[in-house]
Amino acid sequence: MRGHTLWGYLMIAPLGIGLVIFYLGPAVQTFVYSFSEWGAFGGQTFNGLENYRNLFGDAEFVRTMWNSVIYTAGVILSIPISIAIAAIVNRPGLRAAGLYQTLYFIPMVTMPVAVAIMWRWIYNGDYGILNSALALVGIDGPHWITDPDTVRFAMVIVGIWSVIGYNVVILSAGMKGIPAELYEAAELDGAGPFRRFRSVTLPLLSPTTFFLLVITTMRALQVFDLVFIMIGRINPALPQAKTVVFLFFEQAFQENDRGSGAAVAVLLFVVIMALTLVQFSLQKRMVHYE
Repeated sequence: MRGHTLWGYLMIAPLGIGLVIFYLGPAVQTFVYSFSEWGAFGGQTFNGLENYRNLFGDAEFVRTMWNSVIYTAGVILSIPISIAIAAIVNRPGLRAAGLYQTLYFIPMVTMPVAVAIMWRWIYNGDYGILNSALALVGIDGPHWITDPDTVRFAMVIVGIWSVIGYNVVILSAGMKGIPAELYEAAELDGAGPFRRFRSVTLPLLSPTTFFLLVITTMRALQVFDLVFIMIGRINPALPQAKTVVFLFFEQAFQENDRGSGAAVAVLLFVVIMALTLVQFSLQKRMVHYE
């Protein structure tokens, strides 16, 4: 018995060591750094909660947090859209359903840098595909990603487009796991297609929906590539597009203020954990196993 236990520990040792070195170690180091002040040329001194006090009094931090919240709320809208698409793709008798799922999943496996560059071309105010299409119907499109009034909307659209494919695949798997006899029983009771979807599919799909809600929230709050590549650092609309992770990048790597950057990272972690706990507390209400 002890021999089996030893072999079990040896099998998980590579993964455990990797987690400690590349995840747990840096996380602890970041937490320690958040209580220190760094000089322009390195070196650190303990300054207690000063970094956190400065952040809560910093208007830029409040604005970037608000930007992240707006972006996250917008991307969460991908979940009901994905449910509708998954229901259509999994409709009985639909041909080439697997092909449609593959096409929807392509954005998920595309490099984030490539996605940001592509959408930067699409949103270009002078020769972008979007404004060219709008011009055909007599609409003068704005400069989507350089206009402070439209940059958040433009980012949300890209965020939704990027995650719909993943959501559709996961939701499709959840729909296929629903017993067919439940639909047959509902049909015998006179329930039409919409009623069966509302009374059978949605309740039994709630565990999958809950999983996507948690994953989407965490991913959206950590967005960085989209802002760095598609928006850019010299964009006049950057203040309305800057996210918390982008602020961390600026403070930790551009200004070399690793203490403040670490404090930003710790606060983002706390926010994500708090939202996740709230979502788990609501799980009992939104998940039905019967």
